[in-house]
Amino acid sequence: MSDSVQLVQRYYAAFNRGDWDAMLDCLAEEVAHDLNQGERETGREAFRAFLARMDRSYVERLEDIVVMAAADGRRLAAEYVVHGEYRTTDEGLPPATGQRYVLPGGAFFEVRDGRITRVTNYYNLQEWLRQVGAEA
Repeated sequence: MSDSVQLVQRYYAAFNRGDWDAMLDCLAEEVAHDLNQGERETGREAFRAFLARMDRSYVERLEDIVVMAAADGRRLAAEYVVHGEYRTTDEGLPPATGQRYVLPGGAFFEVRDGRITRVTNYYNLQEWLRQVGAEA
């Protein structure tokens, strides 16, 4: 269990540093990524493209990260608070003007052979829209 918890902690530490290569190194080649209120994307290269989209539109830092694991270490959950800035308009979302937001979020993980095989992210999209000044 502790190896899996350390893996997820390493994943989030890389996120907070903006070190996308270190983040990707935590993932299995065929990682399943469930986007909040969106489609599932599969594969490390799809995840790399997701990070590029995020990097273009947002600056985010996760704080108060808590990682919890099943006894066998194969399934984990994390809870955190996102502190972000919406800097460039993301497709299908309201215009970005540098709005700042603070939003609780969470994620579920599956781990196999020392790599993350699934990441499922959740946050309250309506609350994010409210904070960036959109009609929710």
